[in-house]
Amino acid sequence: MKVVILAGGYGTRISEESLYKPKPMIEIGEMPILWHIMKTYSYYGFNDFIICAGYKQQVIKEWFASYFLYTSDITFDFKNDNKVIVHDKHVEKWTVTVVDTGLDTQTGGRIKRIREYVGNESFMCTYGDAVSDINIGKLLEFHNAHGKIATMSTYNFGQNKGVVEIEKDGRISAFREKSDLDGDLINMGFMVFKPELFNYIDGDETALEKEPMRKLVNDKQLLGYVHKGFWQCMDTLREKQKLDQMWNEGKALWKVW
Repeated sequence: MKVVILAGGYGTRISEESLYKPKPMIEIGEMPILWHIMKTYSYYGFNDFIICAGYKQQVIKEWFASYFLYTSDITFDFKNDNKVIVHDKHVEKWTVTVVDTGLDTQTGGRIKRIREYVGNESFMCTYGDAVSDINIGKLLEFHNAHGKIATMSTYNFGQNKGVVEIEKDGRISAFREKSDLDGDLINMGFMVFKPELFNYIDGDETALEKEPMRKLVNDKQLLGYVHKGFWQCMDTLREKQKLDQMWNEGKALWKVW
């Protein structure tokens, strides 16, 4: 089963980094967040990736073209016709197709554009800016067990501050710490789709999260898989720094490999 990763947006909320590279290529530790996401899928045996690129898509292509340079020791032998020797190759089992899906294409439109690479089969899909310890195997089992077109993983992001409880008459009844019960379930990515999804997407202007999702809900074809482990997006520089710190301290909760 192929894994589609949406990696074409501008990443304007983390412009300190995305000014120079696509958001999925911003590093956690010394490797792009895109690599961390792919390592998670690969751990569960999914190694065929389609990257929906757009903004600065050449950076993604060049990074994969030079993957050995980033992961291996290299000898450049200028005396012998500029021979390059790669030592101790760190080989991934991946097949990676990077597709230029347009600069301003919406998320649904990007998926529509890679239809020929997916073929007539089910596929997984996620965003290129968040990491999680989600069990991909259990997610797929859940999807297959219900027979619907789409499964969307959800996460209770909760509150990040203490909570004040107020009664109807305006009286404050309690102060307490945040709880996992506070907040709403959000779409965390890590989705599974049957090929029928393509019929719900009109074209480049279609955002996956809007009309296609609404139609799937109306047709009773969208499932929600609740993830109760770790998930963190990287929308801001502060969130990048948080993930960096977790990785550098050996506390990267998403590192299942």
